[in-house]
Amino acid sequence: MRQAGRSLPEYRALRQGTVMLDACMDPEMVCEITMQPVRRHGVDGAILFSDIVVPLKAAGVDLDIVAGTGPVVANPVRTLEDVKALPELHAEQVQPVADAIGLLLKELPQEVALIGFAGAPFTLASYLVEGGPSKNHERTKALMHGNPELWHALLAKIADVTTAFLHAQLDAGVQAVQLFDSWAGALSERDYREFVLPHSKRVLETIGTVPRIHFGVGTGELLPAMREAGADVVGVDWRIPLDVAVRRLEQANPELPKPVVQGNLDPALFFAGFEAVEREVRRIHAEGKAAAGHIFNLGHGVLPDTDPEIITRTVELIHSL
Repeated sequence: MRQAGRSLPEYRALRQGTVMLDACMDPEMVCEITMQPVRRHGVDGAILFSDIVVPLKAAGVDLDIVAGTGPVVANPVRTLEDVKALPELHAEQVQPVADAIGLLLKELPQEVALIGFAGAPFTLASYLVEGGPSKNHERTKALMHGNPELWHALLAKIADVTTAFLHAQLDAGVQAVQLFDSWAGALSERDYREFVLPHSKRVLETIGTVPRIHFGVGTGELLPAMREAGADVVGVDWRIPLDVAVRRLEQANPELPKPVVQGNLDPALFFAGFEAVEREVRRIHAEGKAAAGHIFNLGHGVLPDTDPEIITRTVELIHSL
């Protein structure tokens, strides 16, 4: 369950006094935060504690994560010169992340998979162009449509950074990777196919034989295209039932094997009491049978005020099914 750690008191205690990006580059802290949900909840997979802007920061982009706002970029990308000035990422710049993976592989139970983590080129580009989080992505879309050549140059540069970050994790020993395109749901399918898919595909094609999970928020209309980018597993948020997602994937790509999905309990339902959660878990479990495989997960990140006990009970229920 993505970001399960941030609802835990032990996470907040450990993070106190340490800013997010510093925490992501502290091997012992990354190891401990990644382990906390595994110890507490007994989940089957550990998602590497990180942030989507870590590779940009490590490469030398001037940005910070501002509490209550999110990633803020000091010098937003506006011109070809700005794109050319973006630094490359080298493995030694994210060595602390590789060191954390080494620690985790020693500590994780053998049956718990370690999943690597990276932001997809479009979402990272949106932060760089907007200068921070955006509701409407107006600058991003304006650049995309107003100067396609510049846009593709930007995404090609970011795809190189993302690829280097994922390969550093793969070389260190992660057993699967998850590519997050958090803001791709802001796009039409036509725009996604033209302006985004080629770059995400280039990243995912380099991964090799480990499972590749691809996830976005509000991407019900984009699921077939996201699978075409090279996903072995398509993450589905809570807005679309899993059996409907599977049907869309099958109809769009009948020549491909039966799809595997991940999802998709609404994290807000943890506040409705366990009876409501159990009802939804059983429904999602039944709908997931339409797929060739189903990783039960939330439809997005755990909300910070969630009672950890209800997460533990939910994991126990899922295991019982």
